[in-house]
Amino acid sequence: MARVEDQATLAAAQAQISADAARRLDIVFRSGAGLFSILLMLIAWELIARSGRVTPFMLPRFSVVLAYIYHDAVGGDLWINLALTMYRAMIGFVIASIGGIVLAVAMSRSRIAHWFFDPIISVGFPMPKIAFLPIIILWLGVYDVSKISIVVFDAIFPVVTATLAGIAAVEKELLWSARNMGASERQITWQIVLPAAMPQILTGLQVALPISLIVAIIAEMVMSGYGLGGAMMGASRFANSPGVFAGIVEIAVVGYALIKIMAFIRRRLLVWHQETEER
Repeated sequence: MARVEDQATLAAAQAQISADAARRLDIVFRSGAGLFSILLMLIAWELIARSGRVTPFMLPRFSVVLAYIYHDAVGGDLWINLALTMYRAMIGFVIASIGGIVLAVAMSRSRIAHWFFDPIISVGFPMPKIAFLPIIILWLGVYDVSKISIVVFDAIFPVVTATLAGIAAVEKELLWSARNMGASERQITWQIVLPAAMPQILTGLQVALPISLIVAIIAEMVMSGYGLGGAMMGASRFANSPGVFAGIVEIAVVGYALIKIMAFIRRRLLVWHQETEER
């Protein structure tokens, strides 16, 4: 009997090791597939640019663009523009995140707040908020306040809607049980509602983060000055094709890094959740 149990335990251990190995292999394959497609695209870019079918003005070689980025990095212009763009995008993102969550909680707890803000959210969410940029320029000028303001205005809507959806999806039995045990509304909000709605809240933040970067860059393009968007427009005015494509590459790298960082934060905060256990 003991021998049979030992064999069963050994078989279970081997199955667990095989499952872990398969999971790791799947992660490596998916990561490698993503990197392979990007590498293939960059190689195709270089080959097409070298083929002579397009002019260097229309499509500079990727190696030339990399050299341009390196020159900017050594000269310090890249870090100045990157720091300013990230400052505007992140400040706007943080304000939109905090404001959106607070507003959604207020709407879920107060009928008056829901009655007042729900039509505004419903009308404002699908419309292109960047259309308000000329008004913000008229009111606030072309400095950082206006750039951060348009970022907040654009990024707050997905945070509010995702948080409202998460709060609405909280099981009523949890709330009834908490109230029957004597929990206050503040305790219910902080210890039950927000943790239960956390997956949807993080989804809203994952949508709002790239929006913040995109809107910050668009604002810099319109208002000029320093920043990744302003540098691209400056290069475009002087017909500096490598400078324009260098800005595209820089924005792509920054956006990809932000998405990966946000996904890592999501996995850390939702380590208890089913979606993390399934990976």
